[in-house]
Amino acid sequence: MLAGKWFEETKVGDTCSASLTVTETHLVLAAGLLGDHNPLHVDEVFASGTRMGGRILHGAFTSAVVSAPAGMYFHGTALAYLEHNCRFKAPVRPGDTLRTTWTIDQRIEKPKQKGGIVAMHARCENQRGEVVAEADGKMLVASRP
Repeated sequence: MLAGKWFEETKVGDTCSASLTVTETHLVLAAGLLGDHNPLHVDEVFASGTRMGGRILHGAFTSAVVSAPAGMYFHGTALAYLEHNCRFKAPVRPGDTLRTTWTIDQRIEKPKQKGGIVAMHARCENQRGEVVAEADGKMLVASRP
């Protein structure tokens, strides 16, 4: 795996993206890891009778999937993920293939931290091109040693 981007290597407008197909396993693991066994996530009969029309992935897990490409873009160079705000636009179901693209909006130099803050915006779409989530994040990224 290649090293992540150093702060100096970033510029406004840069993008990174990744795709993931959500499986039944993701749904079951999310329920167990999060302790959220809401029937919208684990009971198909119940969920089929709701406005969602079937089981959906947990928002917290969707948010984690959305954040992953940013983490990997700064793999080994990130000092801290400072902020993450995710807005859910449509349900995510097992079988959906999600593509998340992050775009750098702003760079803030932080010489005392030996790096800088990279502010980004993400858009996550399913295989039908529907936006399922949008997010904003800020990563503290190291300068090249």
